[in-house]
Amino acid sequence: MDRRTFLKSVGSTALAAGLATPAISQRAAARSVRFVPQADLSNFDPVWSSTVVVRNASVMVFDMLYGIDENLTPQRQMIEAEEVSSDGLTWTFRLRPGLKWHDGEPVLARDCVASLARWQVRDSMGQMIKPIQNELTAVDDRTFRWVLKKPYPQLVFALAKHITAAFMMPERVARTDPFKQMSEYVGSGPMKFVRGEWVPGARAAFEKFADYVPRPEPRSWLAGGKAMLVDRVEWVIMPDPGTAAAALQNGEVDWWENPISDLVPLLKTNPHVAVDIADPLGNIGSFRMNHLYPPFNDVRARRAVLTAMSQEDYMRAMAGDDTKLWRILPSYFTPGTPLYTEEGGEILKGPRNLEAAKRLLAESGYAGEPVSCIVAQDQPVIKAMGEVTADLLKRMGMNVDLVATDWGTVGARRAVKTPPGQGGWNMFHTWHTGAGSVNPASNFQLRANGDGAWFGWPKSDAVEAEVTNWFAAKSLDEEKSAVRRLNKAAFDYVVYAPTGFFLTYQAWRKNVTGIAKGPVPSFWGVSKA
Repeated sequence: MDRRTFLKSVGSTALAAGLATPAISQRAAARSVRFVPQADLSNFDPVWSSTVVVRNASVMVFDMLYGIDENLTPQRQMIEAEEVSSDGLTWTFRLRPGLKWHDGEPVLARDCVASLARWQVRDSMGQMIKPIQNELTAVDDRTFRWVLKKPYPQLVFALAKHITAAFMMPERVARTDPFKQMSEYVGSGPMKFVRGEWVPGARAAFEKFADYVPRPEPRSWLAGGKAMLVDRVEWVIMPDPGTAAAALQNGEVDWWENPISDLVPLLKTNPHVAVDIADPLGNIGSFRMNHLYPPFNDVRARRAVLTAMSQEDYMRAMAGDDTKLWRILPSYFTPGTPLYTEEGGEILKGPRNLEAAKRLLAESGYAGEPVSCIVAQDQPVIKAMGEVTADLLKRMGMNVDLVATDWGTVGARRAVKTPPGQGGWNMFHTWHTGAGSVNPASNFQLRANGDGAWFGWPKSDAVEAEVTNWFAAKSLDEEKSAVRRLNKAAFDYVVYAPTGFFLTYQAWRKNVTGIAKGPVPSFWGVSKA
C-alpha cells in the first residue's frame, strides 16, 4: 500500500469499522485515561530490561530516591535529607516519613539498600560505584549510609537519572537475581500495577495508590509532586499506527504516545485532537553491532557500515520529509546541549562512498556469512531503520538475514551472547532519548567496558579512558575537552552507529489536560473532563 492509500484508509475504513474494540470503551470511565504506548509491555522489570516502555511503566509504580527535573538537575523524591562528609566518602540518606509500599508495609532503609545493590549490577554508573564502595548499609528504618573508597561526585545524578533508573522495591523483590526477571511488582509510586489485568500484547492497567503522598514542589519531569488526578490508567497495545490513529479520532483512546509523522496532518484536522512535539530534546536513532562475533568484531567492518550509510536516508524513512523534525548527527551527544561536539564525526559527513566501504569490508575478512539483523515490526521507527539498514548491507555485498519480530523479542534476544547462528545476533536497532545523551553519565550506551557494556559489548580502553576523564573533570572546559576526545574515540572504534537526531509527536483528546513535554510520559497532573 502506498502512502496516499494508507492515509486515506486510516481516515475512513478503520474509523467506519468501529475499530472492533468494545472492551476499551466498556472499561473507560471519566476518571480513567486510555493510553497507547510506543510498544507492548511484554515484561516488567526495569533492572532486567532497559527498554523505554518498561521504564515508562516503572515510573508510575516504583518511586525513586531522586528525580531529574526539566533542567536536568537532580531533586529529592523519596529522600528527605542527605549529608556528605567533608572528604566526599560518606553519604548518609534519610527517607521521607510515611512512605508505604503498595501492600501497605512501610518503606524501610533496608529495602532501598537491597534495591540499590540489584540496580548497580546492571547500570553503567552503578558498575562504576561498586568497585569504590566500602559499604552500603541501613542505619535505622529511615536512614542508610553509603561509604566509598574515593569520592564519586555524580552519585546523586546516578540516583536521579531516568535512563536505567534506580527504582526502589521491597527487599524481598530486590533480592531477585539482577539477570533474572522479578515476578512481583510492588512499588511505592503513585500508581499500583494491576497484575491480574496484564495481558502482554493487548493491555496493562494501573490504579491510583491512595496512600501515596506527593512532594509539595511543582512537578517537573521525574521530580516534584506526582499528584494523580485520575483513578486509573489503561495501556492499550496498538502496534498498527492506522488503528491507533482511528482509535484516537473516534474517542476510543485518550492519548497516543508516538504517532508517526505521516499521520500528524490527518490528526490535526480533527477538532477534538491536540498534537505537539513530545520532547524538545528529541531522540537519537541507532543500531548496535555485536562486537563479539564476525563480521563486526573487526573495526574495519563497523567503519565500512558508517562509510556507506546515509543518515538522511534513515531520517526520511523514520520522520518523513519535514526537515524541521530531524537533522544529520555526526555525534553521540544531544545537539543544542552544553557538551555537544562533532569531533571525530567526519565519517558521517559528506558524500557516501560505497566502494570504499566494500574495500574496508573485504579487508575485515568478511566471507559472505549471514548477518543476523533483528528488527521490531511493531515499532514504526525501528521498522523503518531496519529496512534502510537491510538495503544498505545488501548493497555492500553482505548476506542479510533479516529477522522480523516484535520489540519484546528483540529486548530478550539482544541480551543473548551466543553466536548469531545459535540464537544470538549481529545487529539490532533502537533509539536513545536526547535527555539521556547529554553527558557520559547518562549516555550508558556509549560505554565500552566489555562484559559490563550495553548490548553489543564493545571494549575500548581509549573510550573508557575519556569517560573516566569526564568524571574527573573539575570545570566545564575540562568536561568539554574530555567529551570531544570521547566522541572521537567512540567514532574511531565505532561503539555503535547513530542514524540521526529526530523529534517525535504525541497526540491526545482535547478533553484531557495536563499532558507535559518530556522524555517520559508523566501521568501525574493529567486530568480528563
